[in-house]
Amino acid sequence: IGLELVKQLLELPAEQVGKIFAVTRSDNSAPLRDLINTNPDRVVQIIASVDDSESVQKAADDVKTKLGAHSGLDVLVNSAGITAACPGGMRTVPPEQMAHVFDVNVIGTQRMIAAFLPLLETGNQKKVINLTSTLGSVSRAPRFRLSPTQSYKISKAALHMLNMQYALDHEADGFTFLCVTPGWLKTNLGGDDADLDVEVGVTELKRIILQSTKAQNGKLLNIHVPGQEEALGQYDGGEVPW
Repeated sequence: IGLELVKQLLELPAEQVGKIFAVTRSDNSAPLRDLINTNPDRVVQIIASVDDSESVQKAADDVKTKLGAHSGLDVLVNSAGITAACPGGMRTVPPEQMAHVFDVNVIGTQRMIAAFLPLLETGNQKKVINLTSTLGSVSRAPRFRLSPTQSYKISKAALHMLNMQYALDHEADGFTFLCVTPGWLKTNLGGDDADLDVEVGVTELKRIILQSTKAQNGKLLNIHVPGQEEALGQYDGGEVPW
């Protein structure tokens, strides 16, 4: 998702998206290197892992240095996430598994937002986009009862509350904190049986990032895919119920 988002943002004029910082765990992505080589003035790779507080803070410091003294960050997109399955039901979920999923999906997001918040405070748009899933919707849980990804579901429900806490803390400062579900996409995490190609979900994610306003602060939003409004993910472009 992150790679496709970088690719699609580069298709926009530099006046609209001037600089993209791609935070990755390692430097082994040939497609990303190709994008950087083609757009050296617009894409910068930053190495960090969201489950490592020190590396996240170093990433924020590196971005600050590259932005310069008088520039801020406009948008932060948190897309890192992992899942785990326990077909035996909730009682069989190892606490260690749940803790690991939480460390990446929830605490990792906390690390990123807290570290980058000072840069966002000096930016113009002040947007934080946290990628989530409708599997974290408590009211829709019966719809997804056959998916044995308990730790993932619980972590996404927690992410929604984390997003809301930031939204409440910073609404008077002009921030927009959003949780956005990009759909069940054919990624390494989503698998080949997913509903949508990555390009479709990311196109909608990009639209939401660009068009979102402060009036949507704290919301949980779904993408809109015409003809897929009645799909399992219900891609109707509306708010996802908590």
